[in-house]
Amino acid sequence: MPAPHSLWWSNVDASSPRSRLRGDEDVDVVIVGGGYTGLWTARELLRRDPRLRVVVLEAQVCGFGASGRNGGWASALFPVAASLVVKDYGLDTYTRQRHLLQDAVRSLGEAARDDAIECDFVHGGTLSFARSVIQETRARRDVRDAVGLGVGPQDVRWIELDELRDFGSVDAARGATYSPHCARLHPARLARGLADAVERHGAIIFEHTRVTRIIAGNTRRRPRVVTAQGTVTADYVVRATEGFTPTLAHHRRSVVPLYSLMVATEPLSPSFWQEYGFSHSPTFSDERHLLIYGQRTADNRLAFGGRGSPYHFGSTIEPRYDTNASVFTQLERSLRELFPSLDARITHRWGGPLALPRSGYPTVIVDHVRGLAAAGGYTGDGVTLSYVCAMALADMIIDPHATTPASSLPFVQRALRRWEVEPLRWLGINAGIALATYADYHERTRERESRASELLARLTGR
Repeated sequence: MPAPHSLWWSNVDASSPRSRLRGDEDVDVVIVGGGYTGLWTARELLRRDPRLRVVVLEAQVCGFGASGRNGGWASALFPVAASLVVKDYGLDTYTRQRHLLQDAVRSLGEAARDDAIECDFVHGGTLSFARSVIQETRARRDVRDAVGLGVGPQDVRWIELDELRDFGSVDAARGATYSPHCARLHPARLARGLADAVERHGAIIFEHTRVTRIIAGNTRRRPRVVTAQGTVTADYVVRATEGFTPTLAHHRRSVVPLYSLMVATEPLSPSFWQEYGFSHSPTFSDERHLLIYGQRTADNRLAFGGRGSPYHFGSTIEPRYDTNASVFTQLERSLRELFPSLDARITHRWGGPLALPRSGYPTVIVDHVRGLAAAGGYTGDGVTLSYVCAMALADMIIDPHATTPASSLPFVQRALRRWEVEPLRWLGINAGIALATYADYHERTRERESRASELLARLTGR
């Protein structure tokens, strides 16, 4: 069933799930996971070669995971700091990646329109508000650092307070950084519409079909996936399981499932939006350490989320972790601090796991010898990244020798770094969450940066 109490699933019809796998299948490509990564990959494969036999296997219903529960940002954000990408791969490679991600925001919207997917896509950019002297200093420094890497004002700039009203504002804002490279959308409508489009392109989707094993191929046999209902053999098996990856055998340490939670208000009055703006629907956050994110929805609600839920020992994933009363309370408190005149009910509360890789970089791997491929590890920036990574997967599966803009991204074919064994990862990750929480508290109450900020930067590499 869809995630309980999710705003996005409350107005999407998933009452008629697709059929389960029944018996064995032999195809060209089988994709494990019916979220954005798996569905975009199926679409891109069939656009390149409509003759391919492509099967998608989904344990629940398409869009059940992060694809149908996220904040609805199609952004050019990348989970690794620009300075680290430059350090690891050089300025030219970083610049090519930046341009590709920026262009992908627009092309994702065009792809949705081409496939008649109604997902409330509005390309309104994104704002990060500075609500204290410390936050303003940090934001202005980030803009200067971006300029030093060749990023022009057309891609990111500081907006003074007197101009901010043209974009949108929150209480105590001193200004904001703005980038045009973001669109708000309805994530579940995109996922469900994409599933329908993939079927029109020729793929077969089986829902409520949980994969229990992925078996690599070799020179004598092709790879295959095993389910309770049958086995699917293919030339390539694509793993697109994101936050649920640790539930697969031998993948407990591939990524960490980190929970992000959201709340949504009832539809808000015209007077509320007249006060705060957001007429062009930019997404928004602020410069605190513990991430928050929000959008004005198509039906004039505030959909607002953030981090803060603990990492659960052993990379466990359970439905009860989708809710956390203390985190929901903090999210509502933060929302009402940003918008003091907000006098509306919180109508929806929900959450789910995203995938945090050990290196910070996403993963795109195609092993042509064993017939295994995978993409994921987006750390919450997966709406656009999944689209880009799907193009890389399709390019390399169709032509193993292909060199394309997507397949040439620096994190493609980068070896996966596994997480530490427990209890080390439990201690480290939850220490990071605690440091971010304390750093924000210290800045808010003492109006200066704390030692926790420095420790957090060392821990995260940022």
